[in-house]
Formats: sequence, C-alpha cells, structure tokens
Amino acid sequence: MPIDPVNLTRWRLILGKSAEEPLRQMGGRGNQTILGGDQSELDEALEAIYSSDEIEQSEWDAPTDGRPHGTVKGRTFPRVAKWLDQIRSFFPKDVVVLLQKDAIERRGLKELLFEPEILANVEPSLDLAATVLAMKNMVPEKAKSAARDLVRRVVEDVRKRLESQITQAIRGALQRNRHSPFRSLPNLDWPRTIRRNIKNYNKELQTIIPEQISFFGRQQRQNQWNIIIAMDQSGSMATSLIYGGIMGAILASIGAVETHVVAFNHEDIVDLTEHCSDPVDLLFGIQLGGAEDYWKATCYCERFMHTPAKTLYVLLADLHDTSPNTKRFVKKMEFLLESGVKAVGLLAISDQGQPSYNETLADTLAKLGMPCFGCTPERLPELLAGVLRGSDLKVLASRLGASGKG
Repeated sequence: MPIDPVNLTRWRLILGKSAEEPLRQMGGRGNQTILGGDQSELDEALEAIYSSDEIEQSEWDAPTDGRPHGTVKGRTFPRVAKWLDQIRSFFPKDVVVLLQKDAIERRGLKELLFEPEILANVEPSLDLAATVLAMKNMVPEKAKSAARDLVRRVVEDVRKRLESQITQAIRGALQRNRHSPFRSLPNLDWPRTIRRNIKNYNKELQTIIPEQISFFGRQQRQNQWNIIIAMDQSGSMATSLIYGGIMGAILASIGAVETHVVAFNHEDIVDLTEHCSDPVDLLFGIQLGGAEDYWKATCYCERFMHTPAKTLYVLLADLHDTSPNTKRFVKKMEFLLESGVKAVGLLAISDQGQPSYNETLADTLAKLGMPCFGCTPERLPELLAGVLRGSDLKVLASRLGASGKG
C-alpha cells in the first residue's frame, strides 16, 4: 500500500535528497518528484547544511571581483544571501540561529563572515558573536565595521535583559542597612517595617497596624564594594566571556561599586577596566586562545584588593590550568580568603547545561571557601546580591549552580 502523500513529504524532508528514489517507489510516484514549490526551497536550505555527501571541493559563492571565497568539502552550497533568505522565511528566529550555528560548524560558513554584506544579514546570536570575536584578527578591513555591529547587536540584547536586574539587585543589597526619615513608597523597607510592627497584629482585621515605618536611604556612598572579574581567555570560554564582559560593564556603571575587569591566558594579562564604558570595545580587547595561568592572573588582580573584607573576586574559568603554578594558585587563594576576600569560581555563564571543568581543582577551591559552579545569566543578579549581603557562599552556590562544586 503506497505511503500517504503527507507522510511521504515529511519523510523526504527528514531523510534528504538521497532518499528521493526509494521513497518514490514506496509512494507509487514513478518519475514524479515528491517535493515542489516551497518544499523544494526548504529542502535546498536544509541540504546545504545537513547533506552527508562528500564529493569534490566546491566554491561557496563568488564575489563580484571574481575571487573565490574559499572552498568546503561537500555539496555545492547555495548562494549565501539566498540561503539566509530561505531559512528566515521557513523558520522562527531561534531555529534560524541554530541553523547558522550548524552551518558554521558543519560547512565552514565562518569563512564567509568576512563579507560585510553577509554579516549585515545574518541573525545575531551569542555563538555567532563568539565566532566573530575569535576570528577578529582575520577579519579584513572592509568587514570590520560590520563585525563590530554584529557583536554590538548581541551585546545590546544581552545588556537589555540583565542591566536593570543586576543594578536593582546590587543597589538593594548595598542599601539594606541604610535607613532614612525620607518617606517615599519606593524607599519603604518592608521586611524591617513588618519585623518592628509584628506585635501590632490585629486579629479582627487580620493585618498589622504599623506604628514605626522604616525607609531606605536615597544616597549611595561611593565604592562600598570592590568587584574584580578575571576572565580566562581560552577558546572554550568564548560565550561566557561575552556575559562576563557585559556584567563588568554594568557593574562599572554603578557608582557604589569599584569594578575591575581583567582577561588572561598563560602569556598575557590585559586590564580591560578602561573599556567598561563600551562593552564592545572591552570584548574586542580579549584575545581568545592560549593556555591558562590562574596564579599569575590572581597575583595581578591582588593589587586591586585594597579592602579585603569588601572585595569580591570572580574567576570566570573552567579551571583547566595547564601552567606549573596550580599549587601556588591554591596557596594564593587560601591566603586571600583568609584575609577576608570573598571569591567564587564561575565555571561558565551559560544556559547550555553542565560545563566541562577541572573537578579536582574545583573541589579543592570549594573546600577553601571558594565555591565553583556554572551559572545561568539570569542568576547573576542573585549571585552578586547574595555575596554583598553576606550570604553563606556554599549555600548560595548550591542554590544557584546547576553544576559544579559548592
């Protein structure tokens, strides 16, 4: 019995062009093609990425001056501009982002990110921004502006999602013990007011009759806390670095927090603090790649820890230390923690699940009082506010981290 036409079409799209002939026979279609119209367009867009054929080298697309962009192994890729239009017309934004990522990883699409016309038309995403940042030294002059614009679009989207939450969380944590006679509903300290008036509970009305009302102070002291973010520049941390850089830029805009942002590998340590006013400049100052030396980076950051009891050291790293200084790093962290510095190891800032990390080193640091865990971007405000409020870091880590050692 022939396959139902609807199911036949579905199986053809799932199995790809190589299944065309067998499915025709099973569906009793003879020489008649299974797909037509928009279905053929959809099939072409998917074949461009997911075809398993490996035949001769073929050009992606030719620029107007006749120079080839480069070649990839596999079937001929359709013209990239057309392909981008195709996937946008058939899929929602989140699927388009996934398809672009697969195109980069499976078909070498990143070679085409050097063309400003392509950069201007791709769907911005965190992974794509990370790829551009990793390849920034290879981007030709004509495409640099478009590359920065793509990264800026991603940064603005992430910052829009996180800025108000982080700012409110930090200010709330810093103001919790500062009260004022200035009466304003936004400044009302509800927890303290309830505690002071709980004795006035009216059983008949089933409510508290407040006699003493507390308000937070409106003014902020400058530099109540010092937050230092040290970011591992290894390629595996690429997307986490984008979040880390944006977090640093947001913190730097809060007057009550002194912020330092440092990027490092085994050879170089780059102080990016002066670029916090523009997170895109900050991110383009990162040199992705290289091994890690956490001792060297921590020794550099120690110069900023002038008030240990009011210092938070955030080490954004997977802890795969390849330097000979791992033991010295542990000793350094033990000394800093004993001096009163608060420290956390963020193994990743990501929604991608459990990160890959050095479990042995993470466990060692956790025992010293420096919990290490992966954190989703949405939990960053709670993490920062919890540390500034004096919350138990181990309890905080176990609540926030879906993975890692606490």
